[in-house]
Amino acid sequence: MATINDNYLKLKAGYLFPEIARRVSAFAADHPEAPIIKLGIGDVTEPLPAACREAIIAATQEMGDRATFKGYGPEQGYLWLRDKIAQHDFQSRGCDIDASEIFISDGSKCDCGNILDIFGNDNKIAVTDPVYPVYVDTNVMAGHTGEAKDGKYEGLVYLPISADNDFTAEIPSEKVDLIYLCFPNNPTGATATKQHLKAWVDYAKQHGSLILYDAAYEAYITDPDLPHSIYEIEGAKDCAIEFRSFSKNAGFTGTRCAFTVVPQSLMGKASDGSDVKLWQLWNRRQATKFNGVSYIVQRGAEAVYSAAGQSQIKDLISFYLENAKIIREQLTAAGIDVYGGTNAPYVWVKTPSGLSSWDFFDKLLFNCNVVGTPGSGFGAAGEGYFRISAFNSRENVNEAMKRIIENKA
Repeated sequence: MATINDNYLKLKAGYLFPEIARRVSAFAADHPEAPIIKLGIGDVTEPLPAACREAIIAATQEMGDRATFKGYGPEQGYLWLRDKIAQHDFQSRGCDIDASEIFISDGSKCDCGNILDIFGNDNKIAVTDPVYPVYVDTNVMAGHTGEAKDGKYEGLVYLPISADNDFTAEIPSEKVDLIYLCFPNNPTGATATKQHLKAWVDYAKQHGSLILYDAAYEAYITDPDLPHSIYEIEGAKDCAIEFRSFSKNAGFTGTRCAFTVVPQSLMGKASDGSDVKLWQLWNRRQATKFNGVSYIVQRGAEAVYSAAGQSQIKDLISFYLENAKIIREQLTAAGIDVYGGTNAPYVWVKTPSGLSSWDFFDKLLFNCNVVGTPGSGFGAAGEGYFRISAFNSRENVNEAMKRIIENKA
């Protein structure tokens, strides 16, 4: 009989979002008449921008003609898309990022986990707490942790973030090798100033650490003083990999397109003590394990950078940010402590009346037929908090707030 990867047995019983889906499905089966509104998982609801749809349709037509048909594309992504990304997302902000350093993928969630393929098993890894579960779970799967105790895995360095420290993780007092940072933050909606990121870059360069920087929500930053990329910080090219996505800015959650930036200057240490370019390893990994994103989808992503695409995406982001504003203001008026929701599509709620995260989840589900995300699912420090997503229709957001306030949740 084939043996298994025992590290999977260390994982908690269910990944957070499938567990939410299971509970909601059970409730819906028992209460088929309940008009459930889901503000839990961060899935978008509004249609793809017209510019992207039109580009996808045109690319599909190309696939029907032998003269313009496309087979396998480059595993790293088509250069015309990588050029657009480099110019618009980085060079326009003063970041010295070249198209060759950009790797197109089918999702930043995938890349955040797959990146571990190129790193050894003896790295000390730091994560914020609460944290996007993928960072932790993929390290568990890879055998980088011990068992879970009291909501934390042995072998990981947890950096608590809460209202007490303004959701700003302190620089570790010990040396760590890999550091996961996410700004705007999922789940808390917190942002990072250039000064804060500079402190992390300085730490990483001093200790030979590498920052894995998740910027999936950067498009929601409206404050002109906040950085959109870690590469806006001097020296970051020598100590950071950045993950980006088209999911939350252009609604590609079901279309699937993202990219990861691996600067040519990034180095790692081999077991024999020699320095190795991380770009070389990631390029080899992608060429071996990934066949690339479809031509059709990449044409849709390219349209994001057209004049029409930029205008339509701006409207889309403004729509979700207005949802976040409604949630934040309505809950605040109801006497509930809320954070985030500015420069981010998530509102982080302090559960009222001392309720646990899952008890508040059940209260909203049963009393209000509203679904959110228990903060404890993001880590031990998330206990007593609750995430509400702005990704839904305006009608549903208004109705959900009305129910919560009427039920004095």
